[in-house]
Amino acid sequence: MVRSSFSFSGEGSLVIEEQVASTCVENASEKTEAETSSDGNQVQNVPVSEVGELQRYKRRLNHLSVKSETVIGYSKVATKKEKLSIESEDLSGQKLLGTRKKTSSETINFDVKTDDKVAEPWTVLAHKKPQKDWIPYNPRTMKLPPLAKDTQFLKLMSWNVNGLRALLKLEGFSALQLAQREDFDVLCLQETKLQEKDVEDVKRSLIDGYENSFWTCSVSKLGYSGTAIISRIKPLSVRYGIGISDHDSEGRIITAEFDSFYLITGYVPNSGDGLRRLSYRINEWDPSLSNYMKELEKSKPVILTGDLNCAHQEIDIYNPAGNKRSAGFTDEERQSFGSNFLSRGFVDTFRRQHPGVVGYTYWGYRHGGRKFNRGWRLDYFLVSESIADKVHDSYILPDITGSDHCPIGLVLKL
Repeated sequence: MVRSSFSFSGEGSLVIEEQVASTCVENASEKTEAETSSDGNQVQNVPVSEVGELQRYKRRLNHLSVKSETVIGYSKVATKKEKLSIESEDLSGQKLLGTRKKTSSETINFDVKTDDKVAEPWTVLAHKKPQKDWIPYNPRTMKLPPLAKDTQFLKLMSWNVNGLRALLKLEGFSALQLAQREDFDVLCLQETKLQEKDVEDVKRSLIDGYENSFWTCSVSKLGYSGTAIISRIKPLSVRYGIGISDHDSEGRIITAEFDSFYLITGYVPNSGDGLRRLSYRINEWDPSLSNYMKELEKSKPVILTGDLNCAHQEIDIYNPAGNKRSAGFTDEERQSFGSNFLSRGFVDTFRRQHPGVVGYTYWGYRHGGRKFNRGWRLDYFLVSESIADKVHDSYILPDITGSDHCPIGLVLKL
């Protein structure tokens, strides 16, 4: 058995599928997206600098014998990671991780569904105006190797699930298999869309290993927003919101304190159709969250993860010119992201590790967004500068479907 794992009972106990075609789920995301012209339906040609990467990728495709509109199966060898030994009663946090013990390997079978000749569209550079040195993010080749077995570390994951109940009802999804494959220590969720009456049932469904879970729901608008932290490790403390009533009624922030850092799962308000909440977002929310993080940072480093609803640079969005006044890519939001977070000492871990890499975490359901990899990078791990060098890997998992966002991960050395 792969370390202690997490699942939900009942309708949620299904099997993971790595899908390329967009999967429609209940409750459309609140993201807005500009219309794309007909010429926007074509993926940009890949510069010469990416030819070597694509040739290696094509050779892998030949081995897989992928054909259009077919379902293929392949085996992936997943080394069982060592079982985590945690003294949950030791709240001093002196030892978050125990020894990782080497175990044998097992084969896990996954199905890949594709209705396009490219089985992994994120491995092909898709951008309206790519620069010559940009390359696509390929987790198969760009995720860093695991740390040495005697190195202590934490593996954090974050995912905007766009409705947790809808995700768990999807045929082909298994939270248990996701936990086995990724072997995370802490999972942060956004846009759960749960109501308070649903939380206890969900918490009772957690199996051994992830008993520590913390949930907050919107009380101003039911079935909206909502965040959660699910953890193997018992936090030293947990707080909900940022202490400002005007911001805390939508269930957007949970902070878990661990021995060496604070972890915040955040779902930043979308500026909305017609940018109706843009002023609130940049003049009230962003400064308040930034000040909250800086106050926490006085005692220990801070990690903010989640859907921050901003594609910060042109490299972070497929069609920058067509989205200048779209929520999530306005000049005002991008400037606010820089001034309130990056300029105040918080590091965008993925962009620091991959400065010229195009990697998206959100794809709209229109225009074949996921099929052609026309997306946005809206999900982040921001960390205090003081622990930036402890980040071993910051990565994206574009193959995991079930939401209009995909999960992201962070491996942090302790």
